[in-house]
Amino acid sequence: MRRITYAVLILITFACQTPAPVQQDWAIAIHGGAGNMDSTKFSADDILRYETALQTALEIGKTALADGESSLDVVEKVVRNLEDNPLFNAGKGAVFTNDGRNELDAAIMDGSNLNAGAVAGVGDIRNPISAARLVMEKSPHVLLIGKGASLYATQNGIETVDSSYFFTDKRWQLLQRTLQKAGKNGTVGCVALDKNGNMAAATSTGGMNNKRYGRVGDVPIIGAGTYANNNTCAVSATGHGEYYIRYTVAHDISALMEYKGVSLSEAAQTVINEKLSNEAGNGGVIAVDKSGNVTLEMNSTGMFRGWANSSGDGGVAIFR
Repeated sequence: MRRITYAVLILITFACQTPAPVQQDWAIAIHGGAGNMDSTKFSADDILRYETALQTALEIGKTALADGESSLDVVEKVVRNLEDNPLFNAGKGAVFTNDGRNELDAAIMDGSNLNAGAVAGVGDIRNPISAARLVMEKSPHVLLIGKGASLYATQNGIETVDSSYFFTDKRWQLLQRTLQKAGKNGTVGCVALDKNGNMAAATSTGGMNNKRYGRVGDVPIIGAGTYANNNTCAVSATGHGEYYIRYTVAHDISALMEYKGVSLSEAAQTVINEKLSNEAGNGGVIAVDKSGNVTLEMNSTGMFRGWANSSGDGGVAIFR
């Protein structure tokens, strides 16, 4: 009788244990902006175009990570693809400022050494994310702005374009319709864990539609819209930048993991759906941790997003 009791206890003990999380060889997440989007305003063709664009960018990252490329190379490569797609508010699809110009921001961060680079307010760099990486790797600085950033990029071989490159009729008409309304938020981003266990984050944006006075949002502010640390996670944010700056959203998620020992999903949920929601900060984040767990957290009705890992899980989505 005693032997049966012990056997039952052993079985119960094993049944109650939580399975160990699977360590992914690699993982990736992407976003193309978030906001309170009305799904009824999107046609079936619209949805297909966005999902196809997200899947294309995701496949670029998946293939590169599976081939053993570094997370830093991957996030830059994926964000460049999103910058070149006029569907998104970054690079080619950047929105216009109040005076009809384009001002772009971008940032990149290497979780293996906490190196980071960013550019802000540039209007002639085709792929601002590559300029941000240049700042990180070739200069002693973290953030360069405006004409100085463009000059540094040009001197170091980054492709520049005439400002007309960024013109799209869709964004121009958006400005005309919203000159008397609140601006539109929009960003693209990518986070990745590579086979060597290194993480990186990259974020790029065309800023806020109809913005004035040289406004800069959270994207190029390290710790606000972009952050990566191999000890915790990599984060790329999208939303109302002023709130993300005030609450250092990306770093706050990392800090909760580091100092309180909470999971990535719990940390992201706390910051996005408690702290930010209480302050009317609209938007979301994509993030990956050192085990390859991915979270796509938002407090808005939609976020263009996608994710994948080495186990074959993943997908793309727009609405909740």
